[in-house]
Amino acid sequence: MKTCQVSVVVPCFDEDEVIEAFHRALLAVLEPIRHTFEICYVDDGSGDRTGARINSFAAGDRRVRYVSFSRNFGKEAAMLAGLRMSRGEAVVLMDADLQHPPELLPRMLELRKRGYDQVVARRDRTGEGALRTLLGAVCYRAMGRCMDVEVVDGEGDFRLLSRKAVDAVLALPETDRFSKGIFSWIGFDTASFTYRNVRRAAGSSKWAGRNLFNYGIDGLVSFNSRPLRLAIHAGLALALAALGYALWIITDVALHGVAVPGYTTLLTAVVALGGIQLATLGVIGEYVGRIYSEAKRRPHYVVRETSESPDRAVRPPGALPDAPPGAPPVVPMYEGRRRA
Repeated sequence: MKTCQVSVVVPCFDEDEVIEAFHRALLAVLEPIRHTFEICYVDDGSGDRTGARINSFAAGDRRVRYVSFSRNFGKEAAMLAGLRMSRGEAVVLMDADLQHPPELLPRMLELRKRGYDQVVARRDRTGEGALRTLLGAVCYRAMGRCMDVEVVDGEGDFRLLSRKAVDAVLALPETDRFSKGIFSWIGFDTASFTYRNVRRAAGSSKWAGRNLFNYGIDGLVSFNSRPLRLAIHAGLALALAALGYALWIITDVALHGVAVPGYTTLLTAVVALGGIQLATLGVIGEYVGRIYSEAKRRPHYVVRETSESPDRAVRPPGALPDAPPGAPPVVPMYEGRRRA
């Protein structure tokens, strides 16, 4: 299949419990719509049997293709790999945990027929706790005010991109990628609709509070330099405040003589200025670290196996690769840092 009308890109990380149910649900939606399609799975270094199950899908269906990473490189790298391997005129990005309902694909394709290059499925926050809902709303509002691109609450990675939009995304070479910002930055005519939030069919979310917090920092740093400007503004404000305080002290001494030194005021000022300086150094260090990362020009990921690999062998779920003759027994182990 050299060309197709629809490509569905599915990043996967430790989705063994739900991947078969997702695959059945996806095929049940795609087959009746009478479009030529392909399903592009990306195994992001899973430590369970996800890779073996995807391997078996590809062995039994030529419409299924996959890429398997050598380790966990993160969802951003997995989405990039899926976009690179996609061949469809329309490309749909979705998760494998069934929180992105496959039943919405026909609606997205219908909007694509109307000329939209991006179709975004925006989830509501039904079923989420009050604290998570509040923190999410505050985070998106803060990013919306600070970033140079528009990021809307509820708009995630579940979206359809035209081939023009995919080519525009792939033309951006940065190493530290923030896809929500990239999708907004490329522009094009965009349509969106809201769907009811769905719980995971099985397993647990890979996006804990710490991962979400770090992801928000990635977005703030990737698409603007306002934190650096904020440091400049804070420094100027403190300098003016210090100048005003010094003038007030001089005037008070001239009128009333020398008073008892204010140790509390001095200590408070030292601690406050020290904290601001450390925070400013942290912001600068974040930007310098990203420059260092970009300067190394390392690839976004390393591929261990693909569905087009000439030496690919179909293994049952959970099976390990064959060891060379005389090699010691292989102990299943996954090493390295995992990223959501």
